[in-house]
Amino acid sequence: MPLCSSTPHRPRTGWQIRTLMLLMVLFTAMPARAARDELRIALLPIIDSFPYHVAQQEHLFEKAGIQVDGLFVSSAVNRDQLMQSGEIDGMLNELMTTANFNRHESRVKIVAVIRAADEAHPLFRILGAPGSTLQHPADLADIPIGISRNTIIEYVTDRLLQHAGVPENAIRKQSVPSIPERYQLLLQGRLQAATLPDPLAQSAMASGAILLIDDRAIAGLSLSVLSFTNDALGGKLPVIKRFLAAWNLAVQHINATPEAYRALLIEKIRIPANVQADYRIPPFAYRQIPSQAQWQDVMTWMVARRLLDHPIDFQTSVATDLSDEPGAP
Repeated sequence: MPLCSSTPHRPRTGWQIRTLMLLMVLFTAMPARAARDELRIALLPIIDSFPYHVAQQEHLFEKAGIQVDGLFVSSAVNRDQLMQSGEIDGMLNELMTTANFNRHESRVKIVAVIRAADEAHPLFRILGAPGSTLQHPADLADIPIGISRNTIIEYVTDRLLQHAGVPENAIRKQSVPSIPERYQLLLQGRLQAATLPDPLAQSAMASGAILLIDDRAIAGLSLSVLSFTNDALGGKLPVIKRFLAAWNLAVQHINATPEAYRALLIEKIRIPANVQADYRIPPFAYRQIPSQAQWQDVMTWMVARRLLDHPIDFQTSVATDLSDEPGAP
């Protein structure tokens, strides 16, 4: 007699087969469902991204039943690379970025305005160097102004100088893409003038830079926005709606009691040390999208500068049906 014998094969019963098939379906479906409930968004370490931090601190995304992964990038170039490679669902950007992505076909849509300049909180300022003799916007005729080319910085600079009466053929610009470098060159006097975003512009002023004009001079000029890919809007629309509800609730909290979030602001956003105590947290846009007039002015500017061959249609680049989404986590 052999010391051991093999166990005879027993065919699985019908209920065992059905159970195995059910388990396979469940395990296969779980990652897909997680992916559907997740959003990956490219953000910049600037004040405009602050509602994201508030929503995370107060678990608003979690309460909405979604996972939002904020990918913080050091520059718009890095952000655009993530979008080009399909690694993100959405991004913090501006109108001209959306238009650039849609130059050949509609690929992304703006779903919300994040910030807009108001009477107390500009987004961008044109400044003269400390000790400069520049006092008024008209003094900038034929003076090189530090900007970043083909961005909202250049758009705002052009529109503000035109508004101030500086002839177009007298507008001079010097490309300094890095905002921190532009800031330093201005304070060192190696740039006579520069356009900077707040709060860095406010910091420059605290260090002696001279305010010449800012975007409060033209209502509705400056906007930052949230844009999502058409793929995400098609495949994850319920998740994006819940995201917007949570984001808007964070905006309501900030706008109602901004000082309650100062410690979080200092922790998460790059606020220069010399203005941390005095910097006023700005209001954020609530359930807004760009107007057709705002979009069209950017298109006019981009076509004039040959950044686009023709204007991009508003309807293909702005999701007009999401700004009034009700509900909150």
